[in-house]
Amino acid sequence: MKLHQRKRTRDINITIRSYLQERDFIDHAAKVAGKNRSDFMLEAAKQKAEDTLLDQRLFLLDEKKMKAFKDVLDNPPTPSKAFKKLMSTPAPWE
Repeated sequence: MKLHQRKRTRDINITIRSYLQERDFIDHAAKVAGKNRSDFMLEAAKQKAEDTLLDQRLFLLDEKKMKAFKDVLDNPPTPSKAFKKLMSTPAPWE
């Protein structure tokens, strides 16, 4: 049996609090989807996480905008004083 085909046991709990109506709403949707609450919520959370990360990495451009984007990458403007200052300022979390 291949590794990805073996049934794995989840090894960590994720606990959230909700209102009764929210839980019942989620349970109803999970039942309609043929899933239990945990599977339904985990799948939804993973999809939202993926969407959030892709929003930070994926953008679509038409041909004209893509050419302009590549031109800027290939020929960046000379950094201004304000840009140099911004790049030399530590991030708030540092």
